[in-house]
Amino acid sequence: MLKKLIFLGPPGAGKGTMAEKLVSAHSMNHIATGDILREEMRSQSQLGQEAKQYVDQGALVPDEVVTRIVAEKLESPQVAQQGFVLDGFPRTVQQAELLDETLNSKGISLDAVIFFESGRDLLIQRLSSRRICRECGAVYNTITSPPAEDGVCDSCGGEVYQRSDDNEETVKERLQVYEEQTAPLVEFYEERGLLKRIPADREIQENFRILCETLGV
Repeated sequence: MLKKLIFLGPPGAGKGTMAEKLVSAHSMNHIATGDILREEMRSQSQLGQEAKQYVDQGALVPDEVVTRIVAEKLESPQVAQQGFVLDGFPRTVQQAELLDETLNSKGISLDAVIFFESGRDLLIQRLSSRRICRECGAVYNTITSPPAEDGVCDSCGGEVYQRSDDNEETVKERLQVYEEQTAPLVEFYEERGLLKRIPADREIQENFRILCETLGV
């Protein structure tokens, strides 16, 4: 089984959903960059405090700081033994080069980079139909998986709402940013023989079946 993975793909391709299903089924670690940044800041670790200085100033956390936080997470014995899915990082070629340097220095090698492919129209439809619970963060889709009661979370009863970055115009802007900044990573990892392409335009279970088949699980 390929156990040290990066999930790559445009917004709305289902990277997070596939990561959650994979780590749940195979006891791996889902390393979502946004989550571990918030975790480090909450714990007031040295790296967390460093990141918080930038966040408090309304600035982006520098690539070097994010890379160090990710690398620290990856080198823990539990993560090394169980394997991981890195989701949300790297986002640029520069970040990927920094990550390569850091992983090499720690003797960690990636098994594969999974690229989830999907058409632009479907991505826009998925993202603009997405709704989030304000309380527990549960994710719904008004087309494929709406809550039982409109606007109310099935899990906790919290308010289900549309994030401002999920309206159609903002979605198109996000996809444009992805094309400019993140899409070049496909060629970056393809040249290194790590890229494996997975269709992301089918039903969730079918996408997951193909993913597991590709990973040998």
